[in-house]
Amino acid sequence: MAVLEILKIPDERLKQVSDPVEQFDDALRTFVADLEETRRDGPAAVGIAAPQVGHFQRIVIVDVSNTRKPVPNHGHMILVNPEITHWEGFEMGREGCLSVPDYTGNVIRATHIKIRAQDPWGKLLEYEMEGYEARAVQHELDHIDGMLFIDRVVSRRTDLFQRKVYQKGGKSKK
Repeated sequence: MAVLEILKIPDERLKQVSDPVEQFDDALRTFVADLEETRRDGPAAVGIAAPQVGHFQRIVIVDVSNTRKPVPNHGHMILVNPEITHWEGFEMGREGCLSVPDYTGNVIRATHIKIRAQDPWGKLLEYEMEGYEARAVQHELDHIDGMLFIDRVVSRRTDLFQRKVYQKGGKSKK
């Protein structure tokens, strides 16, 4: 497994829309393992999307099970070709991103979603989620559509904040 380089703003490739995965083979599963290794190496990252490492396929990984506050969740999810099939409710919340390391921002997201995806072997998956997990999945799905959270802040003047401390693995960098 390898830790891959994270693309960061203003890299224009982050705006690229990703293609669906069509080959469910060992090469896909090797890439997914590298993507997971990269997520784990990030500063307390709960999710990562393939485009963030310059791989423009519809693949995301999300795991909110280790957050500070226990929240209802499905554990570690590898989502290939994910799509939201239903959403409801809206809530403002603070988000950060490996590709936007110097800022966080307030973003409005659906509070409840249903998604359909495949696993790395092509098996169909369906999830219903809410709260923080739903927010994290929506954030990662934006990446595969060429969007960043900073594209969704209501006002860059009032809803975008410079990070005071950059954390890696949940600990302050010195």
